[in-house]
Amino acid sequence: MMDNVDYNKLFASKTKQLAVAIIQELSKLPYQEAFSVIRKQVYRSSTSMAANYRAMCRARSKAERFSKISIVIEETDETLFWLEMLEELNYVQNEILLDLKIKTEEILKVTASYRKMLKA
Repeated sequence: MMDNVDYNKLFASKTKQLAVAIIQELSKLPYQEAFSVIRKQVYRSSTSMAANYRAMCRARSKAERFSKISIVIEETDETLFWLEMLEELNYVQNEILLDLKIKTEEILKVTASYRKMLKA
């Protein structure tokens, strides 16, 4: 059985891996001005999600932990929004987006559950 520290390291790695995967996949695509704006937004939200999860792991209090996990949820949801926008605008192949969206939704569900537990 894993303790919280191991779980936090594992999940911090998972959020960072998702941000890296988003950057790698979208960087392969050619420049288009409208796409470029959305690409920058999804880069920002996904890297913020990963960075804030890492910060949450180092929180000094329950209140700080709750605040950071709330930011993670917000940034993860925003990442999902931008991935959905890319899908609806047909800028990226659906096969590429499907995997990224599934991983983003998984992180969103886990972090939302964790926040509920912290609130209780």
